[in-house]
Amino acid sequence: MTILSGKCLCGQVQVSVRGEPLRVGICHCTDCRQESGSAFTFFGIWSAERFEHAGETAEFGGRCFCPRCGARLFSVDDREAEIKLGILSEAPTPLKPTYELWIKRREHWLVPIEGAEQYEEDRT
Repeated sequence: MTILSGKCLCGQVQVSVRGEPLRVGICHCTDCRQESGSAFTFFGIWSAERFEHAGETAEFGGRCFCPRCGARLFSVDDREAEIKLGILSEAPTPLKPTYELWIKRREHWLVPIEGAEQYEEDRT
């Protein structure tokens, strides 16, 4: 079984996921732009039972981050874990987005990802 792992910028928080993700996406919504400080967020979704983390985290609006270095890391509930794929140790990752969310907010200079489903707003 594939295991992907990563950590925050200072290394205080480590994460790992087992197996293939349920889905991989990019989001261009205002929250993701503000939270990441970038034009979009690149994330993967795994079943919650396939996700583990160690180290102290803080939370804002359901999003967990490292309280020491501020790196944005993951969101998790009883069913799913959403991992910010930029924190993975393997770069570039072997994962490719299969969908894009909130494309109405995508920067005009970013082209759609070939073969990825496109959603004006959230997936429905």
